[in-house]
Parts: sequence; structure tokens; C-alpha cells
Amino acid sequence: MSSISTGRMIDDSSDAVTGRVVWMPAKSIWITAMTLIAIIGGPLTFTWSAFAVFILLTAITICLGHSVGMHRLLIHRSFSTPLWIEHFLVYLGVLVGMAGPFGMIYAHDIRDWAQRQRDCHDLYAHRRSFFTDAFWQMHCAVALDHPPRFVLDERERRDRFYRFLEATWMAQQIPLALALLALGGLPWVVWGIAVRVSVSLTGHWLIGHFAHRAGHQGWSVDDVAVQGYNLPHFGLVTFGESFHGNHHAFPESARLGIEPGQLDLGWYFIRLLAGIGLASAIKLPHMIVPRRGLRRVEIAGDAGGAHSADSLSGTAEYSAAFKRTSP
Repeated sequence: MSSISTGRMIDDSSDAVTGRVVWMPAKSIWITAMTLIAIIGGPLTFTWSAFAVFILLTAITICLGHSVGMHRLLIHRSFSTPLWIEHFLVYLGVLVGMAGPFGMIYAHDIRDWAQRQRDCHDLYAHRRSFFTDAFWQMHCAVALDHPPRFVLDERERRDRFYRFLEATWMAQQIPLALALLALGGLPWVVWGIAVRVSVSLTGHWLIGHFAHRAGHQGWSVDDVAVQGYNLPHFGLVTFGESFHGNHHAFPESARLGIEPGQLDLGWYFIRLLAGIGLASAIKLPHMIVPRRGLRRVEIAGDAGGAHSADSLSGTAEYSAAFKRTSP
């Protein structure tokens, strides 16, 4: 099957469908260990201060780290910021416990590449049952028979800090754990590390599972294997990442909650950085060349708007719909 190239994934007689699901020992042992410690140790060490540490660190690492640093900045370059801030945000993203910076870029890009083809493997599409998908996504990977060629951008590849984080991403929990132990004892370590990491990784899979199966859809893309859907009720706890249908429509947009009423705290943080002169070149939907096949399927008013099949590419409606998103 012929495929298309997407950014860092280069077609090389590639096939997004044919391959086998293989168990990834390091990935599986990591999430299993964190989850078991959380399930067993969480109730035994619960204190309100430990719970507060869990909430605070989860918010910081998921919002500033994963959503803003890893996803919108490192992967999509939807805005620019000084290198020291970029490094700090990506470091916070590493503390989520999902992967190092190169691993995150690869995991995102191989899935994005597969979903943009006319068909793809069930793992990339989240097509299997709830528990099968959970095991596949958190403990396995697809070994494609004919994968695309992954070309990491030179800017990231030559960055010594990112190379260090990639080699030590699991160990980056240790300095934080030692600080938590000194400040709050074992309860802070269990809740600030194990509970936080296991909840973050499980929550990331849950959003990915449901956001690729059904939900509110303001936009669709023709001739692709997988559509994205919005999960409006989870905008707050995901810091905007649950508006995945919007992201499929405008992957390079720094703002994910682009419709009225879609709360996107990650976007507010980027606006804060811009307000103090630490973020620039911010990309928004009306500045981005529309994806081929992009169609509006709901009127931009609320999550339950009336349906329209009109293409917005190059129309006055397209531009007007997003001028309000300027920072």
C-alpha cells in the first residue's frame, strides 16, 4: 500500500496497516510498577497534603509540561519561546513519565502519520475493545512490516539537553522523589510520583481512546483512516487536550479549544507567556493553511450546533470564525 509522507515520517514504500503488536518490556514494567505502587501504597499513605501535592504536580506536568511544552511547542512548533523556557517546559513534560523528548516525538508522529493514511493498524485507530486497547496502548507497540522513515529535525537531534533527557527520562523522577521525601516524607513520594505518573499515563490513554472513536465533531477530514473528536466535558482536567477534533483539523494551532465555551488552560498559559514577552510566532487556525479535505460539519456556536457540509477552505466564513482567537 502506498502512503503519504507527513513531516518527520517519510514514505519509503510504507504500509500503515500490516504489522504485529509486540510487547514492550520496559514500557510495560514501568507503568505496571507505578500503577501497583499507586494502588497499594496510595491508600496506605494518604494524607491531604500528599493529595494536594498530587493535584499540583499533575497540573504542572500535564498542562505546562505535556500539553504546552511537549505537544504544542516541541512537536508542533505552534509558538516560539526562548530556549531556556522551552527546555524547562519539555523537562516538565518528561516528568509526566511517558517518554523522553525524542520518544514523544516519534510516538506522536508515527500515530499521526498512520491516521492520515486511507487505512491504518487497529492500534493506531483505537478500534479494538476497551481493555484490549488499554493493554496495547500502555504495554505494546506496532512493529510495522514496512514502516516510514523517521527523520528527527536537526534542531532537536543536536540539542544536548534533549539527548540527556532521552537517555535518562525514567531516572528524572529520582531528583523529584528525593525532594518530595525531604519535604513531606513517604506519602508525598507515593502520591507525587507513583500516583501522579500512573494517573497521568492512564488518563492520556483514556482521552486518546475516546477522542478517536466518537464525540462532538466540528470538523472532519476526508480520505483519512481516523477522525478526531472533541470531549467537551473533559476540557478542564485535560487542559484543552480533549478537544482532539479541533487538533486534527488544525494540528499546528497553539489553541486547542477554538470554539466558544471550550476551556483551554494550556492556551491561557501561552497567552500569559506572550503577554510578558516570552512567546511569539503563535499559530492559530486562521493563520494555517487548511488540511486537504478539511470540512466544517457543525456551525461554530456551541458543541451541539447545526450541521453543515460546507468546506471552509478559502471562504470568508473560515477567516471570520477564528479572528477572535488572536492573542
